[in-house]
Amino acid sequence: MGLKAMLRENAAFFLAVLPLFIHLIGLVFAVYMDEHISKKHRAIMLLVIAANFLLIVQNYVEFKLVVGTAHIFLRTCVAIFGYCIRPVILALFIAIVSPKKHIYVWALIGLNAAVSLTALFSRICFWIDAENNYHGGILCRFCLGVSILLLANLLYCTLRRYREKRQREIWLPLLVAALILAACGMDSISNKGNQPVEFLTIAAVSSCVCFYIWLHLQFVREHEQALMAEQRIEIMMTQIQPHFLNNTLSTIQALCRIDPEKAFDTTAKFGTYLRQNIEFLNQPDLIPLEKEIEHTRLYADIERLRFPNITVVYDLGDTEFSLPVLTIQPLVENAIRHGVRIRKSGLVTVRTQAYDDRHEITITDNGKGFDPRTATSGGMHIGIQNVRERIERMCGGTLKIDSKIGEGTTVTIQLPRREEKL
Repeated sequence: MGLKAMLRENAAFFLAVLPLFIHLIGLVFAVYMDEHISKKHRAIMLLVIAANFLLIVQNYVEFKLVVGTAHIFLRTCVAIFGYCIRPVILALFIAIVSPKKHIYVWALIGLNAAVSLTALFSRICFWIDAENNYHGGILCRFCLGVSILLLANLLYCTLRRYREKRQREIWLPLLVAALILAACGMDSISNKGNQPVEFLTIAAVSSCVCFYIWLHLQFVREHEQALMAEQRIEIMMTQIQPHFLNNTLSTIQALCRIDPEKAFDTTAKFGTYLRQNIEFLNQPDLIPLEKEIEHTRLYADIERLRFPNITVVYDLGDTEFSLPVLTIQPLVENAIRHGVRIRKSGLVTVRTQAYDDRHEITITDNGKGFDPRTATSGGMHIGIQNVRERIERMCGGTLKIDSKIGEGTTVTIQLPRREEKL
């Protein structure tokens, strides 16, 4: 009978913890293979998983000591470990969310450990009597109070860091808090003697998974923003090529002798062009079409000083929309540099049109044309692939190239219409 009872107890435990272990093992692989998590955050997440694993083991050992032969000192030590490990999990999550050193957090954890350790020599926190019954002292709820304070601090740090983004997944950390609070309430009214795993342990593992998912979403977004920042720098550098700088400065130098007034005007345009390129580095959002056209005009006017045979025409039938920075200007640059400047009468036309479901931009030239399959290779057609990727990612739009050698090129950009905000 004793053997059957023991087998039933073990079976009940393993049925209870098997899903938890599966969650933790899967989480280990996810964290280890996640390319968006830094080494520091990966190490902290692995510590969180290890702490949850130890908490499950602590639950099992304490359960066995409750229903089995009385070992008062051993049960006291196991209970102290449980009181100490729970707040550590919350502190580790705070370390992930907030890079600051929260000394007061670890001070609370140390104080909680000190209060829990009093069970070894006093009854101020809790004690186990000779009949193996648990009794709470006047500070028996101290661990719960510390955990609630840390949970509130975790939510505060989370909302403070990410509140300005106003993203829908903000409900995930709120769910974590609700799970933990609900588990604390369920543990307070349940019969722990018949419960191999506490509700708080189950909530801790589930919350660990939820919180990792939420953190992963934030890490991916931050990674994308870092890539966009690098891409903006790359865009600017491709637009301010050394030969363009040298040629423009040489043109201004020559104009100083023959036409000082035009040299002054060109210097002002060139300064504005450079300033706008630098401003675009800090512009992660879409900009109005007028601003992009203004930048394009500056570039085209400067180039036309060297190539007066070029004409750039703007047929703007639709101006009520926004687009990524440096979308039209690189395409006009390609049309001038690699197409029309060899023509006796080179023509580049920038046209915008509105349709029921989209905004359409076409950049057409009567240049020498090229094979569209080579448009993203080498340095001849710089920026096209970059423009395409940003249009697709930021607007859900498309970029299509139609070119015939000897006849010219047409680049068509289609941007889905967005509903106007009231």
